Amino acid sequence: ACATAAIIRGNPRTGPAWVLLKLSSGCRVPWHWHTANESLVVISGRGTVEMKDAPSLQFAPGAYASLPSHHQHQATCARSCLLFNAADAAFDIHYVDASGEDISLEKALQPRKKK
Repeated sequence: ACATAAIIRGNPRTGPAWVLLKLSSGCRVPWHWHTANESLVVISGRGTVEMKDAPSLQFAPGAYASLPSHHQHQATCARSCLLFNAADAAFDIHYVDASGEDISLEKALQPRKKK
């Protein structure tokens, strides 16, 4: 409910596409991965992109992130975020738990237990 998208070019359901993603302040996109390679450019806002086995990226306008196919990541928007997203193939989304197993969106949105 805290994220919306506007397609600029292509059709993300069937192939490569450019999409504007808007996340409201406090929005969290849970751990997930895509089949497509994904490139993100921050247009406005501040937040964090966390990637498995990679340093977190604190982002601000102008920041860039390259997210390879099947690479698990999550994002949190601290202040209203507008992101340009380019995917090189159909844009699927696979939410995962802490062990990397596919889970439903409903389960992914539940608060994570602290270790």
